Amino acid sequence: MGKAPKKRSLADKVRKTKTSAEIKNNPFEVKINRKKFEVLGRKSKHDVGLPGVSRSKAINKRKETLLKEYKLKNKSNKLIDRRFGEYDTKMAPEDKILKRFAMERQRVHDKKDMYNLNEEEELTHYGQSLAEMEKFNDLVNSDDEAEEKGLLSAELTASHFGGGGLLRKKTSGDQQEEGGSQRAKSRQELIEELIQKSKQEKRERQVQKEEAQELTEKLDQDWKSIQTLMVKKTPKAESADKPEERPKPEAYDMMVRELVYEMRAQPSEKMKTPEELAREAREKLQKLEADRLRRMMGEEVRESSQSQIHMSADDLNDGFILDKEDKMMLSYQDGKWNIGEKSEEGEEEEEEGDEEGESGEEGEEDDDDGEESGAEEEDEEEEDTEDEGGSGEEDEEDGHSDLESEHESEDEEQKQEDEDAIAKPSLSIEELKAQQEAAKAELPYTFTAPECYNDLKTLLHGHSPDNQRIILARTQKCNHPSLAAGNKLKLQKLFGFLLEYLGEVATRSPPELTTVDKLIPELYTLCQMFPDAACKAMQGIIGDAAHSMEEVLEVNGHAGFPTLDMLVYLKVTALLFPTSDFRHPVTTPALLYISQTLTKCPVRSLQDVTSGLALCCLAVEYVSFSKRFLPELINFLAGTLHLAVQDKTSLGYTVVPPFRPTGKCSDLLVLSDSESSKSWSKKSLPLSATKHLELKTDLDKDHHRLTCLSTCLDLLKRCCLLYKDLLSFNPIFQTFRTLLSNRIPAHTLPGPLQELHSEILEIISSAPVTHNPLVLEKKKPIPLKLLTPKIVEVLDYGKKRGSTREEREKERLKHKYKKEFKGALREIRKDTRFLAREKLNEVMNRDADRKRKVKELFGSLATQEGEWKALKRRKKK
Repeated sequence: MGKAPKKRSLADKVRKTKTSAEIKNNPFEVKINRKKFEVLGRKSKHDVGLPGVSRSKAINKRKETLLKEYKLKNKSNKLIDRRFGEYDTKMAPEDKILKRFAMERQRVHDKKDMYNLNEEEELTHYGQSLAEMEKFNDLVNSDDEAEEKGLLSAELTASHFGGGGLLRKKTSGDQQEEGGSQRAKSRQELIEELIQKSKQEKRERQVQKEEAQELTEKLDQDWKSIQTLMVKKTPKAESADKPEERPKPEAYDMMVRELVYEMRAQPSEKMKTPEELAREAREKLQKLEADRLRRMMGEEVRESSQSQIHMSADDLNDGFILDKEDKMMLSYQDGKWNIGEKSEEGEEEEEEGDEEGESGEEGEEDDDDGEESGAEEEDEEEEDTEDEGGSGEEDEEDGHSDLESEHESEDEEQKQEDEDAIAKPSLSIEELKAQQEAAKAELPYTFTAPECYNDLKTLLHGHSPDNQRIILARTQKCNHPSLAAGNKLKLQKLFGFLLEYLGEVATRSPPELTTVDKLIPELYTLCQMFPDAACKAMQGIIGDAAHSMEEVLEVNGHAGFPTLDMLVYLKVTALLFPTSDFRHPVTTPALLYISQTLTKCPVRSLQDVTSGLALCCLAVEYVSFSKRFLPELINFLAGTLHLAVQDKTSLGYTVVPPFRPTGKCSDLLVLSDSESSKSWSKKSLPLSATKHLELKTDLDKDHHRLTCLSTCLDLLKRCCLLYKDLLSFNPIFQTFRTLLSNRIPAHTLPGPLQELHSEILEIISSAPVTHNPLVLEKKKPIPLKLLTPKIVEVLDYGKKRGSTREEREKERLKHKYKKEFKGALREIRKDTRFLAREKLNEVMNRDADRKRKVKELFGSLATQEGEWKALKRRKKK
């Protein structure tokens, strides 16, 4: 065996790595081509050397540019010199300094003069200068004489408000004038003189005022005497003969008077809530039921008019109204006093007097409106005072009447009962028995809501349709949802029971359609009260019928027309729910069920034709408001007309299922005898024929066929009027024209059907052409233009031969663009990586600094904890 290789020591490994690094970074292998100068925008080709040199230079360049921009991002600490002319190179430094000094002085001057109000501005108040208003020359009103306005005398003002200077001047002047002969007046004497002088001036003013007033009164009297001469008055005799002509009132005045005498609206009673109405209805029914039960037991029931009304102790018993005017009239006739009622002549005279009084009052209103209003206000005030006095007296009189009110009311009730017993004799035995029998025959007034369908049948059994409706109405009133908590659920169940009962009534033989007609209003009331429950109940019935028809179709391949109870349900659906909605949870499934029945149920007998026409009537009723086009309806009417065609050869139209063009059941409406149409009279198609059809003779069958044909033509006329816009371009309506004009001639039909025949043809032929039918194009479509490919011979891979100079330049620019685009993407990616690396370094440095600080805090806390524990141990020792 060979020797094992020697293990190299750690020193050998380190020595070998050093030598390899020295060899790798050998400076003699680096080639540097220095450039003499740098040119902006030109790429340098002299940076050639080791692979890491260019990368480090790019990193340094990014640090100088991109990193600085990143660090200065969102920073606003730059200093911008905003002094005047700092960046204007055209201005000299001396001009800049002078302009800045001038602007500074202007700013200081504006600040100083901001609140200076005495420079070149005149302040005004209400258009007057404040400088002129400072003289205080306002007029002073005297307290004693409000009418006299003026200035106080100068002497009085100076003496009172001038500090007595005037008095001193007067004393000195008097002394100089008089010399030394008389003594000087004291201040008290001067003041007394001023007072006497002011009083004298006041008396003079009063005298002037009295004289002016006397002159004014004299002038007024003179004017009154002259005024009579200016007005021309007619003598009294002439004024009595000529009627007084009054100016006609204007339209505005007439309207104002009408508004014054217009009847004002009186406050009405408070409207009752549905809960209150329901409660009152139940109480009324309970009261009537209690009266009926008492009559059944043989007790006497008093009339409501004899019931005792409770009277309060404060009632004065004066609230009576006289029905007749029983005033007596005193007259003198034939030398005797006659005391009696008013005569007719006297009444007529009073009426005429009233009319004259009213007309007079209207005339006086024009002249003396103010006086009448004042008199009316005084009368109202007097009436108010009289009412207040009267009410006070009544309160004093009735102050202690409440103490014995209960005893008095009981005594009055007892007296009234005794008087009624005396006035009304008791009933005999025969009358009581008759009353009991009549009470037993009456319907009860209160009913409990049925809990199941059998309870409803028991409740309605043996009653006429009108009584059944009354029973259901009273049941709803007695079990209104607002009267008890569980009544809502009971009435919701009642709706389902009532629907089931209608179906059972319709399936009886003979069907009781009158009962159905009477009970539909109560069904509608319940539907309005509980629309959700009614919707679910009808959805269940229609859904069950549709599922059963689909099951029969899957098993037998055909299904029969719906029975009479289902027709009743479809009719009830149209009455309870809206049929004009675009989509409705009840009427939409019902319309779909009708459409499926008209399409999938084959017509095999006259009874099927009757059921199908009944469904067509319902379909027309469903779409009469929305005008929705129903193709199943139109197809069934066309097939029904086809059943009346005698000659089935070369039809010229298409027969759609469930009808067949020929066969056993294709002649159901063909008459066996043409003479039978003469004895036929038009009548409506009976619904009972959809359940059981008894036609014994051929004449009865022909009459029924003509009735079916009449119903079909009526429906067709309604459809033509309903779909006027579709008559011109819908092909099925052209089928009707072919059927009526060629296959069913009018002369073979009775008179009423001939009129329908001509009306339908006229409606179809007179329809305006609003749309053109869609027709395929006869010519072939133009094919798309095909371009011949341009083939260029390529000798070398990637190089084209035979291209022009412009194409080569375009290719060169395109190649250069791609190259520059790739280089820009590469630089952007490098810049993004560089920024991401710097952000990561910042986060790592921040986290390391935070860890260091946390470690220092924990260390200081541990030191403090140790010191505290040591201190604690020392204290224990």
